[in-house]
Amino acid sequence: MDAAEVQHDGSSPSKKVKSNPNALNSLRDHTVVVADTGKINDIQKFQPQDATTNPSLILEAAKLPEYQALIDDAIQKGIKAYQLSKQPIQKQPKRTNSRKKKDEPETKEIVEPELPQFNFNTLNPEEQKIVIGLITDQLSVNFGLEILKLVPGYVSTEVDARLSYDKQATIDKAKRIIALYEQAGITKERILIKIASTWEGIQAAKALKKEGILCNMTLIFNYHQALACAQAGVRLISPFVGRILDWFTKNKSGEDYTKQNHPGVKLVTSIWNSFKKFKYDTIVMAASLRLVDEATELCGCDRMTIPIKLLNDLQGLEGTVLEPKLKVENLDKLNIEKVTVDEKTYRWEMNQDAMGTEKLNEGIRKFAQDLETLENVIKQKLTQNNQ
Repeated sequence: MDAAEVQHDGSSPSKKVKSNPNALNSLRDHTVVVADTGKINDIQKFQPQDATTNPSLILEAAKLPEYQALIDDAIQKGIKAYQLSKQPIQKQPKRTNSRKKKDEPETKEIVEPELPQFNFNTLNPEEQKIVIGLITDQLSVNFGLEILKLVPGYVSTEVDARLSYDKQATIDKAKRIIALYEQAGITKERILIKIASTWEGIQAAKALKKEGILCNMTLIFNYHQALACAQAGVRLISPFVGRILDWFTKNKSGEDYTKQNHPGVKLVTSIWNSFKKFKYDTIVMAASLRLVDEATELCGCDRMTIPIKLLNDLQGLEGTVLEPKLKVENLDKLNIEKVTVDEKTYRWEMNQDAMGTEKLNEGIRKFAQDLETLENVIKQKLTQNNQ
């Protein structure tokens, strides 16, 4: 049986659409398709198993008028969370008209204090930063909640990229995100916390797993980086296929990269082969896909998170039938050495890999910049609301 037929979480590739054969539907026979978007309408159209978000995607969606209600709701809830954090909640006996039975324990309700009028402009810079952080967390969750109405599987919600080198802060932020989902009635089993794959991020994910919190380790550019994630027992990794090609195209002039020697495809293939050969449970989800050839050459990978443009391109290839390129029956032919990755090995191998180091740090910077832009949008709204 091909590894894609039964996924690690029990899901199988979608076989919903058979009336109109095309490359996308054929890909779904072998790989779980995930939508790489924050736009609800796109998810409704393509009906993926899972969906991933990040600050860049949320920033793009937040500019559209149809998502302003999600922003307004996040602002209201973020402000309320900040105000409640400033005063203790008082517990008072709950009065009811019905007669209490003799052995029935007295019931109490949590009574929230009356909250004062909120004025963002009167807060000092540190207080404003806290409020904006609460709002952006809520906004990420709001988008996730809308997406979960449409997908049967996971939604990935990203931790602040500025915490990528802080293990404990990453753990704390992940727990806050999960708490917000649980307040909305969503169990943590539906959520993947998205964390940059620094050493500190991997260790945070390892600690979170012990508390039943699943993680999507993003910005994978290196084989040993991926092994470190698998050996930490994380749920899923996202190697960035297209961004790897970007680096080689820019830095290795004169090379002609085809689908046969695509460095991103080769890395994902080697990771997938190793994970399957040594029976790591971590799901491999190819990410940063831009080209049809990238998707077809990785057919059979556990998952692919695919942007909307490429989903449209694949859907447009009518009559195309794909065969899996990644197959477990090929593993016996491969001579793969089993390597244990500790912190020293991780840091040395990343040091030796200019592409991996540069693209990891660049990705963290880009996500942080987009988050800061989103925060400025929210700050402007808060400032205008109190004028």
